[in-house]
This record gives sequence, structure tokens and C-alpha cells, in this order.
Amino acid sequence: MIFEWIIGASDFLAAILFILGLKRMSSPLTATSGIVTAGIGMLVAVLASFLYAFSVVPAARAHVPVNFALAVLALALGLGWAWWRGRSVAITAMPQMVALYNGMGGGAAAAIAAVELFGGRNHDLTLLGITALGALIGSVSLSGSVIAWAKLDGRINKPWRFKGQQVCNGLVFLIAVGLGLYLAIAPQGAERLPLVGIFFAAALLFGALMTVPIGGADMPVVISLYNAFTGLAVGLEGYVLQNPALMIAGMVVGSAGTLLTLLMAKAMNRSVSNVLFSNFGDVSIEQQGEIKGSLKPVEASDAAIAMRYAGKVIIAPGYGLAAAQAQQKLYEFVKLLQAAGVEVKFAMHPVAGRMPGHMDVLLAEAGVPYDLLEEIDEANEEFSTADVALVIGANDVVNPAARTNKSSPIYGMPILNVDQAHQIYVVKRGQGKGYAGIENELFYAENCNMVYGDAQAVLARMAQAVKDLAPSTGALPQAVPAVV
Repeated sequence: MIFEWIIGASDFLAAILFILGLKRMSSPLTATSGIVTAGIGMLVAVLASFLYAFSVVPAARAHVPVNFALAVLALALGLGWAWWRGRSVAITAMPQMVALYNGMGGGAAAAIAAVELFGGRNHDLTLLGITALGALIGSVSLSGSVIAWAKLDGRINKPWRFKGQQVCNGLVFLIAVGLGLYLAIAPQGAERLPLVGIFFAAALLFGALMTVPIGGADMPVVISLYNAFTGLAVGLEGYVLQNPALMIAGMVVGSAGTLLTLLMAKAMNRSVSNVLFSNFGDVSIEQQGEIKGSLKPVEASDAAIAMRYAGKVIIAPGYGLAAAQAQQKLYEFVKLLQAAGVEVKFAMHPVAGRMPGHMDVLLAEAGVPYDLLEEIDEANEEFSTADVALVIGANDVVNPAARTNKSSPIYGMPILNVDQAHQIYVVKRGQGKGYAGIENELFYAENCNMVYGDAQAVLARMAQAVKDLAPSTGALPQAVPAVV
């Protein structure tokens, strides 16, 4: 009885810590403490799980495989590997790590379901149906997240598509669903074991087939969607095991992931079904139309001087900033501008980067105060009053074609209105296209100049140019109205 009481109290405490942690993660100011809080909740839940071996009734204990040494070894390996990778991962690889960890969550839920389906201890039709559903969703999340990781890591560089792909995907899905239903109602016995294996193979294959045709520009939405899948699978298996901590954690993660997926899709002016089943990224020259104007390169020092004498500068960060690991140099440059009396703000687009909130994490790592960050709607109201807009490594989220070109695949997607600033400088490594594979009309605008080069090197030259303007006393002259 004492073990059941401790387990119940631990599950209740873990659930409270999960909810409180997620709530605190909703603000960058409290996100760190939120992660620690949720982590403590997970620790409580894991430690309490060891007590289940002592809480089952003696008659059923023979059917519950318990190997404490193996469990401790698995925990030690998982903890050590996760601690090492968490401390060593580069900010550019953060989306890949999130995709992998998310897939592991789905895989864990599928593994729990596999034990239930293989073991044949549960004869309740409803619970077996829920088990099979959790297995299907968890397996899809696992294989889909692995493909997302490969795309983000550059191991799969292009979407893989073939004729009749959606029909093929539908058939694989129907096979998986059909086998799941059969396993829920079929009699227990050794003859069902091969069917369980085929069921998991079909579910894993469907997750991979569903993800390989999706273009890289949609990966933020895909990661968020699979996060919701993982939460749902965990919640379902928690119900099967009658584990409140798993149920609550799964429901919280699943609902948060679902809402985030919808918000991300809305930020791209697309439905989730359009993300999953369209060929976004397949863009021809005819679809884009001819872009008028020319690219106008300038030196980094000239752009820096123009910003030094501006009244307001709005910065639009993108993945190129993360790829160059230039966030520290950027904040150093920003502090120089602020010391000169320039008003500086950051315009944050929800899908700028390779995962939700990527740019927020990047700037937080550099120590940029959160009050300098403005969401897309707030920032768009200020671009028309900005003397200079500085775009660093962003492409598709600042492309005016989303507003003006009905033939563009990104038409209707909300963008940062950087083209409304008096002068625009774009820091870019070269003349390549963005992640969506389309040309950016902004770069050819009359009020736009290109600053080519690695973002870290460019920002270092910009910072030095501003420092060179300072008198020997070290104080920077006061800002004057921009003339650019």
C-alpha cells in the first residue's frame, strides 16, 4: 500500500511540475527556470517508476519483466549522452537535436505499445485499440522526425517525390491502420507476433514516406507537428498504463504542439494539409516571373556608417545569422549603435530559422534583452519609420513577392515589411536563393543594397567602422538624422 501511495503522490507532483514548467517556458524571461522545473518533474516521475515493480499484485508479478540493472544502465547511458550533446551542440544544430529528441519521445511511446501488443497481457478491446493507435502515432513521429533531422542536417538535400506518391502513402497508411484494428480485436497468441512486426514496419514506413516529399522551408511546421504527435502518443500510452504523469505530460505536450503547429502554418498563410501534401519548393522561373532591377553591393563599412548616423534601425535576423554563429558580433555592433544614441530593435518572424523560436533562442544566447525583440505585427508597424532595416541571413520571410506576386508560391504569407524602411542593407553570403528556392524581389529594390560575406566577418567590419568614428576619448558622437 505504501508504494501505491508514494507513486500516486509522485505522479501528482510530477504533473504539477510539468504544467508549471511549461507555463514558465512561455516567456523568455522565465524559460530557463521553466526547463529546470519540468526537468525536476521528469526526475520525480522516473524515480517513481521504479516502485511499480513492488506495487503490482503478487499473482501478476510474474508477467511484469523487471531488470533493475538494465534500467539503471539505460538511464545512465541516456543521461550521459544527452548531457554531453546538450552542452556541445552548436546553435545551428539545435533544430536537428530537437527533431531527434522529439522522435525519441515518439519511439518510446511506440516501444511501450510494442510491449503491450507483443506481451498479450491486456484483453480489453478499448485499451488494445488505444495501444495500437498510440503505436501508430508514435512510430510515425519517430521515423518522420528522423527524416526531418536528415533534411535539417543536410543529409537529405532535396525533397524526394515520385508519380503516384500520395496513393502509395495512402495504401501504406491503410495497411497500418487495418493491422492495428486487427491486433485490437484478434485473439491473443503467438501467431499474431508477425503481424505486430508488419504493423510497426508499415507505421514507420508511412512516417518516412510522409516526410520525404516535404520541402525544407516547411521544416519548422513539420517539427512542431511531430512534437504534437509525440505528445499524443505518450498521452495515449499513459492512459493504457494508467499512469497520470504520462497522461498529463502527453496531453500538455500534444496540445501545445498542436497550437504551435497551427500558429506556424498561419504565419506562412497555409494549412497544415497544404504543408504535408503540397510540393512547396518546386518553383520554376515561369512561376516567379521576371524581377526588375539589379543587385547593388556596398562595403560593410559604408553600411555601418549609415546606421551609425541613423535615428532608428530595425534588424531582421534569419538562419544565416545562426549558420555564421554571428549573434555575439551582432549584439556587439548593436551596443555600439545604442551608445551613439541610435534606436535599435529586432523584428522577429515566427518561421525565421529552422525551428519555432530559433531566432529568439539565438539572440537570447548572445544576451540580447528581450524587450528589444518585436513580433511580426508590432515590427511591421514601425518599418515605415525606420531609417535603416538590416537583414541578416533572412530571405523568404522578407520577400515582397508574398504581398505582390500572385504567381509566387509564398503569395499571402505574412512577411516582415522591411521594404518599407528608408534604406535596406542585406547581409548575405552570396547570390543564392532562400530555403524555399525562390528569388527575393527585395534584393533588387532601389532602396536595397547587398553586403556580401560571412555574417560574422561582415559584422566585425561594421563594428570596427563605428569604432573608428569615435574620438580618441572613446565616446561616440551623438546620432544625427539619417541621410541615406
